[in-house]
Amino acid sequence: MTAPDVDFEVEYNNRARVPEHPAHMAAWVRDAAAWRGAQQGRWRVIRYGSGARHTIDFFPARDEGPIVVFIHGGYWQALDPSSFSHLAAGLHAHGIDVAMPSYDLCPEVSVADIIAQMQRATRELARLGRPLVMSGHSAGGHLAACMMATDWRKLDPSLPQDLITKTYAISGLFDLRPLVQTSLNRALRLDQASADASSPVLWPAPSHGVLDAVVGERESAEYHRQSRQMAERWGGCSGIATRYESIAGTDHFTVIAPLADPHSAMTQRLKQLAALS
Repeated sequence: MTAPDVDFEVEYNNRARVPEHPAHMAAWVRDAAAWRGAQQGRWRVIRYGSGARHTIDFFPARDEGPIVVFIHGGYWQALDPSSFSHLAAGLHAHGIDVAMPSYDLCPEVSVADIIAQMQRATRELARLGRPLVMSGHSAGGHLAACMMATDWRKLDPSLPQDLITKTYAISGLFDLRPLVQTSLNRALRLDQASADASSPVLWPAPSHGVLDAVVGERESAEYHRQSRQMAERWGGCSGIATRYESIAGTDHFTVIAPLADPHSAMTQRLKQLAALS
């Protein structure tokens, strides 16, 4: 439970906590563009809807075997996959394909709309007939957990109920209720009911699978609480193996950097999850 005297505005303001965040974000854009350029047209775009942002950047390494999906963050109101392409490099070096879906942003759409869009993107990737491992950062960590907890048979009877059984959520937000009280909610437009409905920690847990909830060591107490709570809540269910981990020496913006390194523990863990799929 959250302590009643927690200042949610401070706890969830990642940019204020990391004053050097503009340099990190500029480096993402630079490194992502350089890596895409080095692929020399070997990557492609898959559409899952009619909107301009209803696309998936797909980076094939072998065009076979499991696909690791990475969903970007930005508090559901900023960024797109073009800032994160380079994070496919670590898995790519191991011959693992990576998919990065885009989505519409708040306030033009709701968080519930974004969840539905990621479900459509996941369903489109499922048409490739290959196992999917879900991952994501920040808001993307929330969306990755939502995909694992989705009742896929209800959405599409042709899909297996256990479409997503391996999820690696980085700095995820699984309980959206604290955000209702923050300035972030000017764009999110959450009320108590919609925050409840879009919080995967409150959803029925999947029947089986693996969830890693990891967070940067230097992130706020609320971010650590969210990942611990998610691991504990789902870990208390039969058939779910969960793990909470604090990534040493990292903050909200540097915690994803290891994905670009083929030898990092983060990349190796995703490689392991892909092998289990």
